[in-house]
Amino acid sequence: MLIREATPGDWPRIWPFWHRIVAAGETYTWDRDTSEEAARALWMAPAKRVYVAEDATGAVVGSAYLTPNYGGPAAGVANAGFMVDPGQGGRGIGRALAEHVLAAAKAEGYRGMVFNAVVETNPAVRLWTSLGFTVLGTVPDAYDHPRHGRVGLHVMYRAL
Repeated sequence: MLIREATPGDWPRIWPFWHRIVAAGETYTWDRDTSEEAARALWMAPAKRVYVAEDATGAVVGSAYLTPNYGGPAAGVANAGFMVDPGQGGRGIGRALAEHVLAAAKAEGYRGMVFNAVVETNPAVRLWTSLGFTVLGTVPDAYDHPRHGRVGLHVMYRAL
C-alpha cells in the first residue's frame, strides 16, 4: 500500500467513500446530507495536510488529514481525520494511515494529537487505544446514532 499526499485530483476518488461514510451517520459528526462541495471544503481545506492510501492497483482506499487542532500558543496540538472505504475494511488500511499521520505530526513538531468527537460506538476506538490514545472524557448522549440511539462522544488524546 502506498500512502502519499493527496492532490486536488484525488478528491473524485475520495468523495464516494467519504459520502458513504458520512451519509451512514455512524462515525462522523458532520451533517449526513453534506454536499460534495461542502465535503471537499471540509476535507481538502488548505490548512490541512491530506493523505491518500492506494492499493496495489492504484485505487484510493482511504484518506486522512492532519491539521492543527488549536491556534496560537496551542498550535502544537494536532487533529486528524481518517476514512477508509467501507468495502476495504479489515486490511490494515486505517492502522497504516494512522501510523503515517502520527509520524508526520511528530516530524512536523506537534507535541500531541487530540480527537474532539469520537463516537463511542465507532470500531476505530479500539484502533486509537491500541495506538496509545486515551479517553480524556466523554460527552454523554451527545450523538444521535442511527442504530444505537443516543451515545457519547469521546475526547481522545495521545502525546507525540
